[in-house]
Amino acid sequence: MTAGPLAGIRVVELGALGPAPFCAMILADLGADVLRIERPDRMPIVPNDASRADMARWDLLSRNRPCVTINLKSADGAAVVTDLAARADVFIEGFRPGVAERLGVGPEQICGQNDRLVYGRMTGWGRSGPLSDRPGHDINYLAQAGVLAHIGRHDQAPTAPLNLVADFGGGGMLLAMGICAALVERATSGRGQIVDAAMVDGAALLMTPLFGATATGFWSDERGTNLLDTGAPFYDCYECSDGRFVAVGAIEPSFFEALVSGLGLSDHVDLSEQHDPGHWPMIRRSFADAFLARSRDEWSAHFSELGACVSPVLTMSEAMIDDDLEEWGTFIDVDGARQPAPAPRFSRTPTAIPRRPSLIGENTDEALIAWGVAESDLVALRAAGAIR
Repeated sequence: MTAGPLAGIRVVELGALGPAPFCAMILADLGADVLRIERPDRMPIVPNDASRADMARWDLLSRNRPCVTINLKSADGAAVVTDLAARADVFIEGFRPGVAERLGVGPEQICGQNDRLVYGRMTGWGRSGPLSDRPGHDINYLAQAGVLAHIGRHDQAPTAPLNLVADFGGGGMLLAMGICAALVERATSGRGQIVDAAMVDGAALLMTPLFGATATGFWSDERGTNLLDTGAPFYDCYECSDGRFVAVGAIEPSFFEALVSGLGLSDHVDLSEQHDPGHWPMIRRSFADAFLARSRDEWSAHFSELGACVSPVLTMSEAMIDDDLEEWGTFIDVDGARQPAPAPRFSRTPTAIPRRPSLIGENTDEALIAWGVAESDLVALRAAGAIR
């Protein structure tokens, strides 16, 4: 039996890249029954020394849900998807504006048969306006939303924070939250609705506190000069003797005092000068020189009980085997693949260990039958090129 707070919720996901699959993964992690639909010609590129199964095992974004292949360019295929949506609670698509409608699976075509359906849409620039048809990626949404200009060091170019902010935090996570909110509202109204999550909106939303801080003069538009953007020496990363790094977040006075004392700099750094930017260059040089005296792990052990907010900067490979994270259960093994565990955690409805990612089309027959498609219809659908 499926575990988690969303057990019993059925979701149809149209295969896409990045944020929409991340949203579907979250819903599946939380217990929803998610059916992933991919197009028949979308086959992964497999290196010569790997099998399709090996590659699928590490397609972590596709975990926890079966995969069927349906040709949406076929009228029969679109009809199958419409029929599946009629039996679902949630429908997710991440196409560019207008594509779902052209394929026959837009809200007007689908929601009319199921007025309880929550239709989740993931876009970059939104569904209308001058930017809606423009292509883009995470870095573009961050740039125009006023986010990217503030990430990076002083007198250096802005630094792209991977694709975490717009794609996953401001995109997939926001859409998942919106879908859950719509499901809660549906319990009262009995009706579904369209949830439109644009990554440019989500990126700007994540910056809400800093927009306020800038308006009051607390935050400067000048990159790398502020409290949390590497401007302050007590909120930054420092290289150690082994070439690896520690992260320092000693904002509060007590943490700053513990940091200064732990580095043996009590006679060199005046605690009263912590928030005086005029003294930051000198404090930074003192910290940088001190951290070069020991290795990353030596400093991590040294500060482990000092309450100075000093942590080792771990790579993904290191984080997956970190003893502290292992004890808490941040990472789990699924079919031999080490990966982040579902989150958050629930007291009454805990989530189950995720299932391995499915190969594209691996579950077509059994999954469609489980969703109510008659077994006798599968032969005809396959002959018509609607499924594969």
